[in-house]
Amino acid sequence: MSEERVLATNRQAYHNYEILETYECGIALTGGEVKSIREGGINLKEGYAVIRQGEAWLVNTHISPYRYSRWERDNPRRDRKLLLHKWEIRRLAGKVREKGLTLIPTRCYLKNGKIKLELALAKGKKLHDKREALMRKTVERETEALLKGRRR
Repeated sequence: MSEERVLATNRQAYHNYEILETYECGIALTGGEVKSIREGGINLKEGYAVIRQGEAWLVNTHISPYRYSRWERDNPRRDRKLLLHKWEIRRLAGKVREKGLTLIPTRCYLKNGKIKLELALAKGKKLHDKREALMRKTVERETEALLKGRRR
């Protein structure tokens, strides 16, 4: 039985991208970063992942410095290595290169005491797709409200 506690989500990703596949991966962090993330000091909104020289890296994700840490005053937006299997990295690299897809973090969570990241293979939405999804949501919400009113 694996217990998960969500620490941060990237809700903007579901609005801006069409999520095709998701992968679970670990992150190489320092001690202060781990403590900061456990307190909710991570922002996934502008982050993305790249594959460089056969390794996956998390780029532009902000992790606030841990306030009680003495030593670690690193750059909060530094690149962090993602821990994936070699075959997963090769597969992702091929898809990103061929189809013009991108890798974005969708959520960060605690699983069995370890910090994990959900990485999504995604395709960017056009403006008309975003409007269509918003309209669909509005219609569903209104019909649900009408049905709820009828039941009473």
